[in-house]
Amino acid sequence: MIRKILVAVSGSGHTEEMLNALIDLPCIAQTQVMVLHVVTPQASAQDMVAKQGEGVEILKNSLAKIHVCRLGGDTNACLKPAQVTTMLREGDPKDVVPQVADELDVDLLIMGSRGLGRLRAILENSVSQYVFQLASRPMLLVKDSTYVEKIQRILVAYDGSASAKQSLEFALFLLSDLKGGELVLADVNPSLPGVTLAELAQNPSASPTLAEAIQKVRQRGLKYRCVVSEGNPGMSLCRLAQEVAADLVLLGSPDRRPTIARNLVDLDRLIGNSLSDYVRVHADSPVLLVR
Repeated sequence: MIRKILVAVSGSGHTEEMLNALIDLPCIAQTQVMVLHVVTPQASAQDMVAKQGEGVEILKNSLAKIHVCRLGGDTNACLKPAQVTTMLREGDPKDVVPQVADELDVDLLIMGSRGLGRLRAILENSVSQYVFQLASRPMLLVKDSTYVEKIQRILVAYDGSASAKQSLEFALFLLSDLKGGELVLADVNPSLPGVTLAELAQNPSASPTLAEAIQKVRQRGLKYRCVVSEGNPGMSLCRLAQEVAADLVLLGSPDRRPTIARNLVDLDRLIGNSLSDYVRVHADSPVLLVR
């Protein structure tokens, strides 16, 4: 499912560490990784040359952080040198990053995020905020304040929708052949007349929605549990992720724009009114938005 990963780096944050956590997963062993840095246009040719030099150093430093097999006897999980390439592009990162993701036909885009919300992200020209609602690929956002060393427990927001089913399949892939891995299915505001939240927590299979997901998880032989909650969906998902100590949160984030408007922003996401926007800002864990 993940053949190509694009990692957008800026010289700060924890995107490389997040990539290393993914590299530790058995399913990523054959994946190609492209590390991208975008240099913004400068007023003069001299400034541009200096900026490009800085970009080369950023890429060099990022490559040094990534788990690439550098010794013949390296026993740690690592990628072969041929699996990792670097790219230096010029332009506005908000435009270039999603363009490169489409050019390379990547299966996952990883980039850092300051975790700014709503209007502040717009006023401060947040790159991740714009890329988040322009990109057509699954996107893993890593806040500068978040560090994950290993991925063992993945929480999936599951309501039976098409995007939730995509998230579940993505999580099942990530956890395949991982020793000690656990999947947590989170259902917020389940609609089951005559069944209390406490009863559903004791017997998740009482929900046809969760029962369907549970069956898929059992078929893969994975360890799992279900958690349910009521209230504001965004706040509830963030709280549940914290309570179960999730290393990664997967959330469906379908592209709602018509085909003719794919190069335009989604205003709900841009101003922070969507569920996925709330979770990406407030969750303690990295958030993978599946689309």
